[in-house]
Amino acid sequence: MFATDQIIRLGLLPLLIAQGLYVRSQATVLPEPKGPRSGRTGTGPELTLLILGDSSAAGVGTDHQSTALCGHLVARLASTHSVHWRLEATTGHTTQDAVARMQALPDLQFDIAVAALGVNDVTRGTSARRFAHCQDRLIALLRSKFRARLILLSGVPPMQHFPALPQPLAWVLGQQSKRLDQALSHTVQNHGAYVRHLPFDLPPDPDLAATDGYHPNATAYGLWAARLHREITDSAAFPGSRCDHPV
Repeated sequence: MFATDQIIRLGLLPLLIAQGLYVRSQATVLPEPKGPRSGRTGTGPELTLLILGDSSAAGVGTDHQSTALCGHLVARLASTHSVHWRLEATTGHTTQDAVARMQALPDLQFDIAVAALGVNDVTRGTSARRFAHCQDRLIALLRSKFRARLILLSGVPPMQHFPALPQPLAWVLGQQSKRLDQALSHTVQNHGAYVRHLPFDLPPDPDLAATDGYHPNATAYGLWAARLHREITDSAAFPGSRCDHPV
């Protein structure tokens, strides 16, 4: 059954297509930041970390990985642990793309896996059912192939707050992002405590957006990493974690 917003958008389709084409033609295309995508830093008990996903996981919106999501999170974890970390993220990736990427990697072991996906699923019209199915496959891979002890799935960002998007396109994409995030939350409930859904709860403040009005900036990545760090340190996977096979 179609939701009310899905019915409404049928009537708005010509306008939505025109707005989508305009946004694409005017968009500032930001590159993925420079910097290493794997490494080891810190002292203390060993902890292995995988960050995967789309352009936000890759850190688009900042100039260097040190000020991106990965850099902020690794720096926090390295204050207490020897962190072996790896970043597997690419602009434009959907959840299905991430699954394929994980399947192609060698068998490694990670204590913590963090995923940031969903925006490209929204813009490409992925249904909630399909999105949930792909997320299930991703969770299964992270558990079986990579033996992740804790999987943190960042919520789908509320796209109605993206400064680059005009109305009513922002509203339509916001409704779909909400629908996919609800599907993600329900999917997580089918797994144990080792899988957690973290709602994307950064303040809807334009000052936290990058210059393209679409991605987070360095400050936003810092806030996001702080939220992930709290979740990790509160979990049983964190204290005294050790990995026999460093990244």
